[in-house]
Amino acid sequence: MPPSSLRVVYAFAREMHPKTTDIFIEYGTAGFRTKASLLEHVVYRMGLLAVIRSRCKNGRTIGMMITASHNLEPDNGVKLIDPDGEMLEQSWEEIATRLANVSDNDLESTTGQIIKEVNADMGLKASVFIGMDTRYTSPRLAAAAVHGVMALKGTAREFGIVTTPMLHYCVKCRNDNTYGTPTEEGYYEKIVGAFKRIRQTLPVYGKYSTTLHVDGANGVGGKKLNIIKKTLDGELDLVLFNLGGNGGKLNLNCGADFVKVSQKPPVGVEHVPFQRVASLDGDGDRIVYYYLDDNNRMHMLDGDRIATLLASYITELLKSCAAPSLALGLVQTAYANGASTNYITQQLKVPVTCVKTGVKHLHHAALAYDIGVYFEANGHGTVVYSNNAKNTIKKIAEEGEPEQRKAASLLLNFIDMTNETVGDAISDLFLVETVLCARGHDARDWHAAYTDLPCRQLKVAVQDRNAITTADAERQCTAPEGLQTRIDELVAEYKDGRSFVRPSGTEDVVRVYAEADTQESADKLAAQVAQAVFDLAGGVGDRPELPA
Repeated sequence: MPPSSLRVVYAFAREMHPKTTDIFIEYGTAGFRTKASLLEHVVYRMGLLAVIRSRCKNGRTIGMMITASHNLEPDNGVKLIDPDGEMLEQSWEEIATRLANVSDNDLESTTGQIIKEVNADMGLKASVFIGMDTRYTSPRLAAAAVHGVMALKGTAREFGIVTTPMLHYCVKCRNDNTYGTPTEEGYYEKIVGAFKRIRQTLPVYGKYSTTLHVDGANGVGGKKLNIIKKTLDGELDLVLFNLGGNGGKLNLNCGADFVKVSQKPPVGVEHVPFQRVASLDGDGDRIVYYYLDDNNRMHMLDGDRIATLLASYITELLKSCAAPSLALGLVQTAYANGASTNYITQQLKVPVTCVKTGVKHLHHAALAYDIGVYFEANGHGTVVYSNNAKNTIKKIAEEGEPEQRKAASLLLNFIDMTNETVGDAISDLFLVETVLCARGHDARDWHAAYTDLPCRQLKVAVQDRNAITTADAERQCTAPEGLQTRIDELVAEYKDGRSFVRPSGTEDVVRVYAEADTQESADKLAAQVAQAVFDLAGGVGDRPELPA
């Protein structure tokens, strides 16, 4: 592309999407995420980068999702999706950060430098799929994305309001037509269709109830479940709340992140003891379950619980298929409850890999197995299946003994129900409900598999979150000097104590996690570690207080 062809890049920026702030913004775990008012020039520039990325991938489709996921409504964000429906290749994160932060005057030359650096063939066609969440700022940002695509003569296709996993799915399907149809309807046909096929073969028995209450976080996931609900033919009775009406604010006192971190039920629902409830997050890529007992005490069924439930059921099906050659493994982060890790390795006899926080790290590690189950404790995760696994299971479904064929057919539908591209609250909901139905279990049966160690998460505001550096999948703090030594001293004072700190990938805070044998001890350990972070890493605002 001759330099003259890049002039429109600067013209669009100057006239419509000028850079109005000098605040440095970095492409992190979830792409760019900050106050929506600071993002318009960033999203425009990511439209440019999406076109360059598409041309580097021989014209394959790239995705752009406008969302801030579980953050509150004033925030927004943008992330790019690679051709296989995966997160943007890590080596391009620095390129994205560079492009987002240059001045308008340097934008044209920087764009040209990047094109040359990555050796993009600008003569190729380029395709970009764009989706957005329900935030009031999303349409304006989506328009900026379209202008970025247009500026480099790419083709933009807008999907409007969709869950993040739906856009990942559509990108994957557009580049691999064997995976499905790249539309919202194609998503329903594959994932919901597989659920209905399985449910028609599974009798409802035992303690399982087909009624499920769902907290939609006043976001897009609840809206899409409201569409799906009408097609379930009684196989699952969804009672939906927090769908965005009656003044409900996105993720405010509701949704998966609120429930997981605060360990409180969301607003908007009247609870009956032992009623099974699922909470989605704002863009529909996280899910946690919970129930309240007859003493109004909350029992959490988070990403760790979902991972162990799915891994144990897939293990059962593999045994019934007589497919011992397929290696199943589970991937967690340091946030995984220690009790879950012990249960997986000692009871299920399934190998566990621990990686850094961020779905891109879990997804990559899961691909090392024939069948990889990965979940963050926050409820973000899925299952990935290798071609070898799919072909082996398909062959058993066609040629095995009758019981083997039955189990293999069930597993093939289980695979179709799974959104393998990324964690997907809707897909995961159907997977969980399938396993509970197959076992005749209620939420209490599920929870009884093992007993979580009490835990607490806190946030500490600091001058610079990047002053905290970590190693060993974020379980050891390497800077500032002396902090890890202090954490070790504090942990040693508590039975079953464990704690780690890490800079947030999505907020300007340091996150603190602690476990111990009692909730009181976990709370106290977390507060003590938070004080250490405040003192040694340049805390701002009020100093964290110890619990009374």
